[in-house]
Amino acid sequence: MRLFCFPALQTNYFWLLQPDPDSNKAYIFDPGDAAPVRQQLREHGLELAGIVITHHHWDHTDGIDPLLEYKPVPVYGPSSRKIPQVTHTLQDGDTLVLGELKLQVIATPGHTLEHIAYYLPGQPPRLFSADNIFGAGCGRMFEGTPDQFLNSLKRLSELPPETLICCSHEYTVDNIHFALTVEPGNQALRDRKQREEAKRARQLPTIPTTLQLELATNPFLRTAQSEVKASAERHLGRSLNSESEVFAAIRAWKDSFVKN
Repeated sequence: MRLFCFPALQTNYFWLLQPDPDSNKAYIFDPGDAAPVRQQLREHGLELAGIVITHHHWDHTDGIDPLLEYKPVPVYGPSSRKIPQVTHTLQDGDTLVLGELKLQVIATPGHTLEHIAYYLPGQPPRLFSADNIFGAGCGRMFEGTPDQFLNSLKRLSELPPETLICCSHEYTVDNIHFALTVEPGNQALRDRKQREEAKRARQLPTIPTTLQLELATNPFLRTAQSEVKASAERHLGRSLNSESEVFAAIRAWKDSFVKN
């Protein structure tokens, strides 16, 4: 297996998966733009075999039609009227077979209602999380509820800690700045800030990250931690009675902090 990660649009990363190095077949995840995908296919001598979608937002789907004009291929994704190009609909618990690889489909509503993630067991395992888990953050809650989003993140948190989080945006440094506002006493988070800022200074990506690192530094996966809860309560000026309320508070706080 080979996996290529490349930047596109303003902050996106696209993931191009070649299941078998002895075959030139490849699958693109969430192509928000067709041009960089075609460029990567040419550079690596690959042939597009399929398109895999997580949710309906334009920066994950706008490249579908131009790619289908370039080469008609299956489109795998959630059932959504906003993604009419999907030919093979997937839901929670399904298995997506790409060549010799079998990816587990996990429903992750919250960012959008139909959002799904793809888990690929292996050494190491990989999670194509799209806009659910980011480096030190999570996506905006456009359609789901706090309970839905928190439940989605908790499901993903139960994956093996060595899982590589293959998310869709370069937001890590901005997310860390907010996370330190929520949890200033987190030494692992302060250490991460130095490492990730050094990467970006060299124009290197901060992803993939690992689930283990996110569990230690991502406030949206740490809503049960006392410092996170206390910060959220101070910000709101009132007590919070559940993790869902803590999640809702820090997500709304983050919305007013930076754009992602």
